[in-house]
Amino acid sequence: MKIAVICDVLGKINNGTTMAAYNLINHLKSAGHEIVVICPDKDKKGLEGFVILKTRYIPFINEILARNGIKLAWTNRKLIEKTIKDCDVIHSILPFVSGHTALKVAKKYNIPMAVSFHCQAENVSCHFFMKNVKWVNRLIYKRFYRRVFKHVDAIHYPTEFIRNIFENVVGPTPGYVISNGANKNIMPLKLEKPEHLKNKFVLLSVGRLCNEKSHMLILKAVARSKYAKDIQLIFAGNGPLLKKIIKYSNKYLPVPPIIDFFAHEEMAKIFNYADLYIHPAEIELEGIACLEAIACGLVPIVSDSPKAATKKYALSLNNICKYNDPDSLKEKIEYWIEHPKERAMYQEKYLNFGTNLDRNCMAKMEQMLFDIIEKKAGTGLNSDN
Repeated sequence: MKIAVICDVLGKINNGTTMAAYNLINHLKSAGHEIVVICPDKDKKGLEGFVILKTRYIPFINEILARNGIKLAWTNRKLIEKTIKDCDVIHSILPFVSGHTALKVAKKYNIPMAVSFHCQAENVSCHFFMKNVKWVNRLIYKRFYRRVFKHVDAIHYPTEFIRNIFENVVGPTPGYVISNGANKNIMPLKLEKPEHLKNKFVLLSVGRLCNEKSHMLILKAVARSKYAKDIQLIFAGNGPLLKKIIKYSNKYLPVPPIIDFFAHEEMAKIFNYADLYIHPAEIELEGIACLEAIACGLVPIVSDSPKAATKKYALSLNNICKYNDPDSLKEKIEYWIEHPKERAMYQEKYLNFGTNLDRNCMAKMEQMLFDIIEKKAGTGLNSDN
């Protein structure tokens, strides 16, 4: 098949949406499909299979997005139509402007189209300090629906959690619930801590350094802990809160955190030698990094936020903390420090949990595309043809 993948936001693999996009693109290529990717990444210019759109400039808004490491594509109807008019199927990663244009082209040429649900309303409203304004978030969902989701052949939801939230606002949709999945290269390894960390209790948190991921909550919890001098925090990621995190750490933490963007190989090692994984995000569609931690048997502490899907990964009350409550997180961290035998037992439980994670997610995404082609054309096509 010839498949177009529309990415209003792509960039570096430093967030779940980009990771999911690359996972899909790489899987479809490995399955022998011809893939054309439409995105705004100038560094991809000239690479085979990539068509580059200009970036979108919106006064004041671009500055806000730039602080969060986000660049939006600006649509180009002529270029998009030329690129995708002979495709067998189209998949848009987000319901943004170039995805909307691709939808118009899909309708014109009767091409089946799917769109992934990788953007919670709060991911938009938080940039304008309105993440807790319910009517604003409902309005965002309704706009996504009217412009894109209402008109496509399939919607990919990474979790039942986000499908329920969206359908409670807009009603039933042609949805497929398919996890974005843990990276296949992330697996349990028998590793010792590096020498410089052997006397430390290592807390790992992975994610873009932004408000909704709640890194400041982790810092405050560790700063209040009686074990602060024995804890080594590792933040794997980058983002707009970097300076604030460093400033706070220098002032309140006896051990400064290690902050870096790690390659997959190094990340796999850290997942396997860390003592505890912390994922207290207030807004989270799925939490791919949390799945990867679990796949290595790393015991997590997640948030009970009503806007986060990750609470379903808690196997006990000590694996979940109150969102936006540093004392609650502090208590859970101290519990696991003080109960090493129970932590070892839960490592085994999470290893078993991890072995049940669906590692065939991208094959299911591929089958979803075959399904909508079949429904559109009535050919009985499937991924074995």
